[in-house]
Amino acid sequence: MMPCFTSRVRAAAMAAALVSMGSVTAWAEWGTLKGRFVLTGDVPAAAALTVDKDLEVCGKHKLVSEEVVVGEDKGIANVVVFVRDKKVKVKPELEAAAKKAKPVLDNHGCRFEPHVLFVQAGQELVIKNSDPVGHNSNIASVKNAPSNNLIPAGGEVTSKFTSDEAVPAQVTCNIHPWMKGWIVIRNNPYAAVSKADGSFEIADLPAEELELQFWHEKAGYLGEMTINGKAEKVSKGRKKLTITAGGTDLGEIGLDAKLFK
Repeated sequence: MMPCFTSRVRAAAMAAALVSMGSVTAWAEWGTLKGRFVLTGDVPAAAALTVDKDLEVCGKHKLVSEEVVVGEDKGIANVVVFVRDKKVKVKPELEAAAKKAKPVLDNHGCRFEPHVLFVQAGQELVIKNSDPVGHNSNIASVKNAPSNNLIPAGGEVTSKFTSDEAVPAQVTCNIHPWMKGWIVIRNNPYAAVSKADGSFEIADLPAEELELQFWHEKAGYLGEMTINGKAEKVSKGRKKLTITAGGTDLGEIGLDAKLFK
């Protein structure tokens, strides 16, 4: 009787292992999403900012509005792309790395660097002041308790968000009222902010259909765009897209200049 019992135990164990392997295999495919936002139409002129405090430091930087930043090749910076699906499967290695990461928001040159920053809920945010004058960083979050830290020259503070935010949180400096930036707070690591050339990349997405959302501080949630020459209208910046194993390239994503007026 013992050999028969042992065989049944082994068979059950093998079956459980196969089920487990099947579950892993179902999530074994991952892909990178990338693209580049490009302006179609005339490039808006960047307005000079009124700098009227700490002129000996801030006055030498010739600061201009960063509401719409367009490069020479018409690439649009600071467009936000993130995954809306709340229960999206996260690649284990990416999840582990995200927990250790410490995003940095710097008060540098009497502006916020970067202008738009992505932070995952639970991460420790480091807010620095690289300037020789004091700043404060007033974060107008909604679901998280608002914070307003005074940061002396060369100092830094840390902050942490416990929940995601439906819309990016504006950060300002009450000492220097022209300073403005944004913090995008999400519950998973799948978000990106387009670079100076308009390009963005979100790595290690699960290869399946996901709902993305597109946002820009001047245009809000993007309602229309052109992807690889095809005009598309999207509701509240939301678009469903199937990520393929190995990667999905959206190519050039055209945004009409009228969106930024």
